[in-house]
Amino acid sequence: MNKKTKPASPKVRKFARELGANIVEIKGSQRSGRISEEDVKNFIKKQFSSKKTLEKKELPKNDYEHDDFGEIEIKDLPRVKKISSIQLVKSWTEIPHVTQHDEIDITEMEDFRSSLRDFYTGEKISVTPLAFIMKAIVNALKTYPNFNSSLDSENNKVIYKKYFHIGIAVDTPHGLMVPKIRDVDKMNLKKIGEELKRVSKLCRELKIDKKEFFGGSMTISSLGGIGGNFFTPIINPPEVAILGVGKSFNKTFKKNNQFITRKMLPISLSYDHRIIDGAEGARFCVHLGESLGKDFAFKLAV
Repeated sequence: MNKKTKPASPKVRKFARELGANIVEIKGSQRSGRISEEDVKNFIKKQFSSKKTLEKKELPKNDYEHDDFGEIEIKDLPRVKKISSIQLVKSWTEIPHVTQHDEIDITEMEDFRSSLRDFYTGEKISVTPLAFIMKAIVNALKTYPNFNSSLDSENNKVIYKKYFHIGIAVDTPHGLMVPKIRDVDKMNLKKIGEELKRVSKLCRELKIDKKEFFGGSMTISSLGGIGGNFFTPIINPPEVAILGVGKSFNKTFKKNNQFITRKMLPISLSYDHRIIDGAEGARFCVHLGESLGKDFAFKLAV
C-alpha cells in the first residue's frame, strides 16, 4: 500500500469528501490505522474548535479595541454562519477560483413567463425564473460534464456524477443554507418551483435533514430578488462550480439604425481551475445563454 494512502472504505472516503476533509490528515482509530466515519466526524469537530486553526485565519490584532472609538454591541455568531465560515475559508484558500461574468438575453423567456395563465380559470401561473435557470444548468452539465464532477486530490482522480442535484443558496434568518434539489433533470418547471418552495420553507424552519446539504452537482446563488449584478460566488466543495445570478435589467442596443430594449440577466460563474479551464467556462456561459435565449422553449423542453 502507498504510504500516503490511508486505509478507509469507499463509503468513509465519500463521507470525508462531502465534508471537505482531507482523509490523508485524519488519524484512524481502528485496527491498522483504518479510518471510520466517527474518525472523520472527530476530525471535523477538532477543526471547528481548534484555536490553532482559528489563529491562522485571524488578521493581526490592532493596537486598539473597537470600543475605544465609540459604543459597540457584541453578539454571538449564529450557529449556521459559524459552521459555514470554516468551509468558506477552506474553499477560498484551497481552490483556485476563476470567475467569469456575462449577460444573458432573457426577453422571450420573461415574456412567456409573465403570460402564463391557467387554461380553465385564466388565473396567472407564477413560475420563478430560477426554475428556468436550473433546467438550463442541467442541459449545460450534460454537455460539459467537467462541471458535474468532484476532484479526488488524494488519488489524482476526477469523479464524474451521473445525477443532477442542484444546490440552491437559501437566505434565512439563521444564515445562508444550501440544500439540494434532487433529480432536476426529471422535473418539469412547475415541479421545480414546488420543490424550491418546499425546501426553502424547511430551511427557514430549521426542519431540513442535514443530508440534503450534501451530494450536489452544482450550486446557484441568486440575488435576483434583492438587487445587484455581478459578484464572486464561492465554490461549495466538493462541487467544482457555482453560478451567481444577479437582478435582471433592461438594456438598450442600437441595431439596424434602430434602438431596441432587451431584458438582460447578469451571471457570474466561478469554477475550480484545476478541472475547468477558461475556454470551457466561456462555452458553459454561452450554452446557458442559448438555453435561456429566444429558443428557450425548445431548449428546455427536455
